[in-house]
Amino acid sequence: MRVFLETERLLLRQFTGADVDPLFALYDDPEVMRYLNGGEPADRAEIENHDLPAFLGYHERFPGYGFWAAIEKSSGDFLGWFHFRPLRGHHTDDPELGYRLNRSSWGKGYATEGSLAILEKGFTEFGARRIWAATMAVNLGSRRVMEKIGMRHVRTFHEHFDNPIPGTEEGEVEYAITLEEWRARVGLVSGKDG
Repeated sequence: MRVFLETERLLLRQFTGADVDPLFALYDDPEVMRYLNGGEPADRAEIENHDLPAFLGYHERFPGYGFWAAIEKSSGDFLGWFHFRPLRGHHTDDPELGYRLNRSSWGKGYATEGSLAILEKGFTEFGARRIWAATMAVNLGSRRVMEKIGMRHVRTFHEHFDNPIPGTEEGEVEYAITLEEWRARVGLVSGKDG
């Protein structure tokens, strides 16, 4: 099992073939998928034959980047995943941060905790110059996490979807933090604690 990083409460590890069932449970929760596909039921075969192999293959194409299973250290429970990856058309020093966590872990600070650790790793170990994230404009919970970790709103944009879900008309938002902004933020935090 390859561990990407650990925080006080989380272990982010590489996915394995044994993760099909917890991934299916995550993707089959209509509230988890509300801002992604409108809460449609998951297709287990698609997860097993497409999503999980794509997660596993990512590590081969981009060492150090990819999708990481989020495990609660105290219980060993699967909470969901985080991703840290360069998208097609973006340089490896401009990766995207994302997360999808099960409903039982919401409101406990896991998204913030995991995202802060990924920012640190991205800026200190992977040479990131900017890290960004995107979500639907109406996804206020995810936007709050982005703001808590020091990201700022960069733009609101509209994409075309064949089957738009409620809220699509409000658009998508991109948030980002640069290396310089992160350094200033860490310096401020360290100064208050020290």
